[in-house]
Amino acid sequence: MSTTMPTSRQRSLRTWAFWAVPVLLLLTPLATNAYTQFIVNGMLISILVTLGFTLVIGNLGQLAFANTAFFGIGAYASAILSAKLGLPWIMTIPLAGALGALGGFLASSAALRGIRSYYLAIITLAFGELMRWAYLHTKPLTGGTDGLPLPRETMFGISLSDDTLKFYIFLAVTAVLVKATLNLLRSRFGRAVMAVRENEVATASLAIPTARVILTTFIWSGFLVGCAGALFARHVGHVFPESFGMLHLIASFAMVLVGGLGSVLGAVLGAVVLTALPEYLRAFPGMEELFFGLIVAAVLVAMPMGLASLLRRLSPIFVERYYREES
Repeated sequence: MSTTMPTSRQRSLRTWAFWAVPVLLLLTPLATNAYTQFIVNGMLISILVTLGFTLVIGNLGQLAFANTAFFGIGAYASAILSAKLGLPWIMTIPLAGALGALGGFLASSAALRGIRSYYLAIITLAFGELMRWAYLHTKPLTGGTDGLPLPRETMFGISLSDDTLKFYIFLAVTAVLVKATLNLLRSRFGRAVMAVRENEVATASLAIPTARVILTTFIWSGFLVGCAGALFARHVGHVFPESFGMLHLIASFAMVLVGGLGSVLGAVLGAVVLTALPEYLRAFPGMEELFFGLIVAAVLVAMPMGLASLLRRLSPIFVERYYREES
């Protein structure tokens, strides 16, 4: 059943809120300690990762799991460009995004050949494992099992190891990319993405280039997650192959489902909640994984459409007009 759409006044309020929230977030470092700030920075990275994931799975409707591959490509690209070629880290962000987009292009080739469902899932999973194999076995370039550290840098006379400076950079990148994704989904192209998800054959019969829609969505997803990889590389300061395995994929998928499949708001909520939750569960040593799994399962049983559906029920301001909630 469709949720009541917001009025023009409510849409204006939603637009104002979108920009007001980042402004309020600018004050976050004043209210956090170093540890909390590190977690908040991780949330911003997770938002981009989850958003890129939900674009392909939720909005496009393709069961593809190449997200971890895009993330690793972006992280290693940033680390290699900084450590090996001496590029300033800030310049590596769009370059890492571009290489992530190239990964999206490669991952989309299977979908463009008509491979769907579990077959596409297996192929894209294999792509992620292939990239991890490459990180491990190209030691001169990636450092192999030892990983690759990023060099120390300064910006405006402040070390880039400072979590407050990183927060402002991460916030700017995340806000711009989330807004760009919202604009994309609200455009004619976004409507074509939803049409492909609902019925690809019917969409093609309307002279909509479905192959181009699929390709572009994968590329944009790869760009988002590649940029997130570059942020992650600076966030941790040392890139290891273990960071881009199945555990990361499962965590990202959980964020998509808990937040709300196919929802930008859900991507933000899922990333924030499931990045913060493990930190609270550290109070239960040895039981963190059990409690984490139980909480995720409880949320999905109580709210199958994710946390975003709860907010949509509370107020029309949270309704995303490109998103159709099933009854």
